[in-house]
Amino acid sequence: MSDVNVLPELKQIVGALLFVSKQPLSVADICRVLKQVAEVWGGNTKDFAAATEEDIQGALDQLRADLAEKRLGVHVTEVANGFRFENDASCGPWLRHLLERGKPTRLSRPALETLAIIAYRQPILRSEIEAVRGVQVDQIIRNLLEMQLIKIVGRSELPGRPWQFGTTQKFLEHFGLKNLMDLPGVEELRRLEDDQLRRTAAETPASEGEAAAGEGTAPVEGAAEGEPAGDEAGEPGKEESAAVEGAEEEVEDEDEDEYDDEDEEDEDEEEEEGEESS
Repeated sequence: MSDVNVLPELKQIVGALLFVSKQPLSVADICRVLKQVAEVWGGNTKDFAAATEEDIQGALDQLRADLAEKRLGVHVTEVANGFRFENDASCGPWLRHLLERGKPTRLSRPALETLAIIAYRQPILRSEIEAVRGVQVDQIIRNLLEMQLIKIVGRSELPGRPWQFGTTQKFLEHFGLKNLMDLPGVEELRRLEDDQLRRTAAETPASEGEAAAGEGTAPVEGAAEGEPAGDEAGEPGKEESAAVEGAEEEVEDEDEDEYDDEDEEDEDEEEEEGEESS
């Protein structure tokens, strides 16, 4: 074997650092490591201490292009103010089976709502979160703290000095955000809501539209069969008033019949009384 040590390329060093790091590395982090290694090891490692942030960014871009070209199942992504390796999403089922993870963990809707309030209004008090949601959030906050998605960032100046909460770097990593500025703004949220409404409207069953069309064509069919159309057919208000008038006439006829019957009975009684007196 040869005793000559082959000096790696800058992109190799950068790739190795990303591979072993447990958290995303920024360009400044990589620069700091290169300078510290040059001070400790000396020799050829001093050549990399002169690497600028532009050189490291170029190495990251080259590494990213190589991985995409060779399709190795991993890629470099920028998240949480740094860079890291991530597996391709298409390889997820095999990785979950190997790691015995099962289905990916998902946050409940109440947890997502609470987390969104903290992310947009941090630092925020528990009482302020409850005022927005209208329910107690003690257990949800404990769960989010255990998941390391939020943290205690300080104390308020209010009486009792309650805790204030904010998001963590793991929150950025979990949602694939570079920083908090990547959170969708009000206009983008409104656009997403409009898109959701349009999708919901598009998914409306076609049967409703057919039923509405059938109702609209019913009067035309009736006219074709010889029934009166338009004003001749009568408006709903006129039909209702005509029905009421007809009912009133029937009541009046019944009352007249009753009066006639009563008159006949009175005449019969007078005749009987006249016969008895005679």
